[in-house]
Amino acid sequence: MTEYHLRTPLSGADVEKLLAGDVVFLSGPLFTARDKAHALMRRAGSPVSLEGAALYHCGPLILGDRVLSAGPTTSGRMARYTDEILRMGVRAIIGKGGLPGEPFRSRAIYLAYPGGCGAAAAQQLRVLGVHLLELGMAESLWVFEAKEFGPMIVAVDAHGKDLYQEVRRSALEQMLG
Repeated sequence: MTEYHLRTPLSGADVEKLLAGDVVFLSGPLFTARDKAHALMRRAGSPVSLEGAALYHCGPLILGDRVLSAGPTTSGRMARYTDEILRMGVRAIIGKGGLPGEPFRSRAIYLAYPGGCGAAAAQQLRVLGVHLLELGMAESLWVFEAKEFGPMIVAVDAHGKDLYQEVRRSALEQMLG
């Protein structure tokens, strides 16, 4: 396990060096999106370039220009959009609960952010802008400036290793004896 402090947008080389189990902190632009934003981007494309982006599955609570809370939401709901989002150039998806690993192979990573830490996350984020505000606060595409956002664990790496799958496999082996 290695600790990395990276700057977005991420390059292919940034993603390739990360291995499942590594700890990551991100600085630079960070985008949020949930179900409605993913669906709209599938139909109409993204209103911003996502090349090299880190996309956070989060419905933040914003007051004026302050981030009050920005905890992760369950990524599984967005699984059906993963391939299209990665084709838009996203290099990292952040959330909780994981996503199927195959779409990430050779192009991106999934970073697990601890659930229940929304207030702590908010202290590491500053609002830069918002798109798709018509979807509502939680569903909008927020653009944050992240400063040492983390810690996050590389749960799915670009080499095919998926910590969630490993835990499932291990648990099944234990149950079957």
